[in-house]
Formats: sequence, C-alpha cells, structure tokens
Amino acid sequence: MSTMESVMAFLQSLQGLPAYGLLFGALAASGFGLPINEDILLLVAAALTLRGVMEPVPLIAVAWCGLLTADALVFHWGHRFGAPLLRHRAAQRVLPAARLAAMQERMRRWGPASIFAVRFMPGMRTALFFAAGSLRIPYRHLFVFDGAAALVELPLLVYGVRYVGGRWQDILAGVQRFQAVLIPAALLLAASAVLLFLWRRRGRPPRQ
Repeated sequence: MSTMESVMAFLQSLQGLPAYGLLFGALAASGFGLPINEDILLLVAAALTLRGVMEPVPLIAVAWCGLLTADALVFHWGHRFGAPLLRHRAAQRVLPAARLAAMQERMRRWGPASIFAVRFMPGMRTALFFAAGSLRIPYRHLFVFDGAAALVELPLLVYGVRYVGGRWQDILAGVQRFQAVLIPAALLLAASAVLLFLWRRRGRPPRQ
C-alpha cells in the first residue's frame, strides 16, 4: 500500500479532531516531499463530510492552513537553497536547469500574481513554487496570492463534492477532462490581477 493510500485509509477511520490533525499533517508534509496528491486527498476529505467525519467549514480552514504551510515550505526551499541545490545531479533529474529557467522567465513576465494561477496547476505546483522562491519573490506575495487562490479553490471543491453526493471520482474526472480550460482561465485571472496591480501602482504618488 502506498503512502497516499495509507493516509486515506487512516483518515476514513478517524473522527473529529484526529481527522483534522491527520489532514493538516499530510498536507503540510507534502512540503517536505511526502508523496501526497493534494487534490485527491482533499476530495476524499470533502466526501467524508457527508459521513460526519468532518464539517465543511472547519475542513476548509484546516485545509487552507495545511496547503499554505506546504506551499510556503517549498517556496522557502527555493528561496533559501534554489541555485546551490539545483547544481546537484539528483535535483537536476527532477527539475532540469533549462526547465527552471523557463519557469522563472514566465514568473518574471507575469509578476507575483502568477502565484495565484499556480494553485490551479496540478502536477506543476511544486516546481513552480520552487521556481518562485528561487527568484526571491517576497514571502508576503506568496501568502496573499496563494492564500486568495486557496480561498477560491477549497469552498468550490468541498461544496462541489457535497452537491454531487460525495462522488468525488466524478469531480476528479471532470477536472482532468476540462484541465485544458481551467489552466488558461486561471492564467487569465492572474493576468487580470497583474494588470490591476500595475494600474494601481502607477496611480500612486511617488515617495518623497
């Protein structure tokens, strides 16, 4: 049984505070490299609200804290060890220097608001958060934009699962099917946020 399957099986056997604690721990541990699929874990947790294992609002709050903890850890590794770490042969197998450079260039082009779009990119989040950290983007931008994206994602996911009666497999299949639409939409939102940020910044009076 894989780590992911073990966590999900254990989560379904718990109730109340222990379940919230395991969910937070599993999400946060993904920032240390634990092989956890955040999306599937959150879908399962949302389905468990139908059984009374957890409640929707506390689940959203705990998951929000867990996601930001994991993302901040990956961001921190990039911020602190980005360039030296990537010189190691093992690291370059996971994230080649050319791929990191391309990701960094995209983030320079879109600015810090690109972090908002990263939350909606399954399979690319870790590498992109690491790239953002290696660019020395301020931590406050991570918490503002990633936190805002998680506040959009989590209620939609939790109440979406409850709406379809806990058939989280249907939602997962739908996300995979329409991923080509969701990612450009997320990028469009990020671009709008960048333009708004630049417009407001241009309108500020110069500092004396």
